[in-house]
Amino acid sequence: MERKPILEMKKVSKQFPGVKALDQVDFCLYPGEIHILAGENGAGKSTLSKCMLGICQHEEGVILYKGEKVSFHSAGEAAGKGIVAVHQELSMIPYLNVSQNIFFGREPTIGHSGLIDQRKMTEDTKLILQELNCSDIDLQVPVKKLGIAEQQMIEIAKALSFQPQILILDEPTSSLTSHEIQSLFQKLRQLKARGVAILYISHRMEEYEQIGDRITVMRDGKRIKTVKTGDLSEKDLIRLIVGRDIHEFYQRTMVPDKKDYLRVIKISDKKHKVNACSMNVKRGEIVGIAGLMGAGRTELARLIFGIDKPSSGEVYFDDKKVTGRSPEYMVKNGVGFLTEDRKRTGLAINASIAWNIVAAGLQSLFPTKIISEKKNTLIAGKYADQLNIATPDVKRSVGELSGGNQQKVVIAKWLAANTKLLIFDEPTRGIDVGAKTEIYKWMDQFVSEGGAILMISSDLQELMGMCDRMYVMRQGTIAGSMTKESYSAAAIGQMMMGEKEI
Repeated sequence: MERKPILEMKKVSKQFPGVKALDQVDFCLYPGEIHILAGENGAGKSTLSKCMLGICQHEEGVILYKGEKVSFHSAGEAAGKGIVAVHQELSMIPYLNVSQNIFFGREPTIGHSGLIDQRKMTEDTKLILQELNCSDIDLQVPVKKLGIAEQQMIEIAKALSFQPQILILDEPTSSLTSHEIQSLFQKLRQLKARGVAILYISHRMEEYEQIGDRITVMRDGKRIKTVKTGDLSEKDLIRLIVGRDIHEFYQRTMVPDKKDYLRVIKISDKKHKVNACSMNVKRGEIVGIAGLMGAGRTELARLIFGIDKPSSGEVYFDDKKVTGRSPEYMVKNGVGFLTEDRKRTGLAINASIAWNIVAAGLQSLFPTKIISEKKNTLIAGKYADQLNIATPDVKRSVGELSGGNQQKVVIAKWLAANTKLLIFDEPTRGIDVGAKTEIYKWMDQFVSEGGAILMISSDLQELMGMCDRMYVMRQGTIAGSMTKESYSAAAIGQMMMGEKEI
C-alpha cells in the first residue's frame, strides 16, 4: 500500500519586496518521518515553514493537508489542526514563569469556576519536561532569568503540549549541548514512532544522519534536491547547499606561545553559579569553554566582562589587575563580548548596519563627541567589505540581514572598537555552513595577528576544530582542561557529566 503524505506543497511561490523567497517549490512530508530541511540563511527554509503555518500567505501553488487543500491564516489556526512549530527566534513572555508560558491561553481550570488550576498546570509542565530530561529547570522563576538553552527547551515543551501531528523545529539545537541534544532526539524518535511528522530545519550537518530520514536542500528559494539521509557524502551535501566547494571547514594557523592576555584567578559569583574558576588565554590563542546547560559558562563570561560582580577572585588583562571592572572599562581596554543572543543583547535590531558597527567604539572613533554620518558610513563600509557582509547599503536596518550577516555585524562592531580579546558566546548559533566557514576563517586571522578569543560553544566539533586549548565546566567549576592533541568527544562528555576529570 502506497504511503500518503500528511502534507504536500505543489508549485508554491512567495514573493517579498525585491526577493522571491519561494520559487515553484514542491515538497511533501509523511507521517512518522523526520524530514531535514537544509540550506543557507535566506534559502527559503523558514518561509516554507511559515507558509505551512499561515504566518505567510503563498501567492502561487497549493498546500494539501491530509489530502485537502488548506490555507491557514495564523499559526493559532494551524495549531488547532495539529501543525505546531518551534521557531528559531524564541517567543517566551519574559515576566511569566515556565508553566505560564507553556500553557498561555490554554490554562487548565478548576471545574466550571474559570479559576486557573495552578497545581495541574505545574504537574503537566513537570511531566513534559521530564520527558525531555529537563526536570531540573526551576518552574517558578520568570523565564527572563533562565539561560537561552533552557528557554529553547521550554519552547519545545510548549510545542509538545499541543500533541501535534506535524511538528516543525527551526534550529532547535543551536544553543543545546550534546547531552541535551540526545535527550531531544530520543523524544523525537518516540514521536516519530507514534506517527508524528517532523520537519527539522538545521545547519548542523552532523545531526542529519543521527535523526533524519530524508533531506531536502533549498537554495535561492528553490528546492534543489530531496535524498535519503546517507545517500550523499558531507562534501557533496555542502556543495548542494552553498553551490560551490568548501575546501577547509575549520581553519587554524598555529601561533607560537606568547604571554597571557587574560588571567582569571579563583573567581566566584554571589549566586554560586561560578565557584573558584581559574583560566588563562594567551595572545594568538582560541581557548574554548565546554559544558552542559547550567554549567556556568555564560555566567563566567559575564563575570570576566564585568556585567555581573564577583564575590571573590581576580582578573588580569595584559598583565594588569583589573579593578572596578565594568563593561565600559573592559571595552575601553580592548575586551569585547559577543553574546549568545545577538538579536536581544548584541544588536540594536531596528538601527542601521552602520550605527551598529560603530556603537561600541564611539568614544575612540569620534573623540570630539560629534558623530559624522559620512565618517560613520565610511567606517561601516570598510568593515562590511572586510567581513563580506551581504548588503547593498550599510544604512539599511540590521534586522533585514540573515543570521550569518548579523553575526558578522556584531564582529565588525568589536573590530571597529579596536578589540584585542574577544569573548565569543555561541559564535555560530543558527548560522549556515557558508557563513560558518567565513567566521572561522576570520577568527583564525584575528588571533594569528595577535588577538585572542575565549569561545563558549555547545558544539563539541566546533570547539575541537577551532580551539588550541579547552576548559570543561561542570556545576560552576572548572572540571578539567585539555590541549588540542588530547581532544576526545567521549572524554569531554565524561568530564561534563562528572564521570572523568583531567
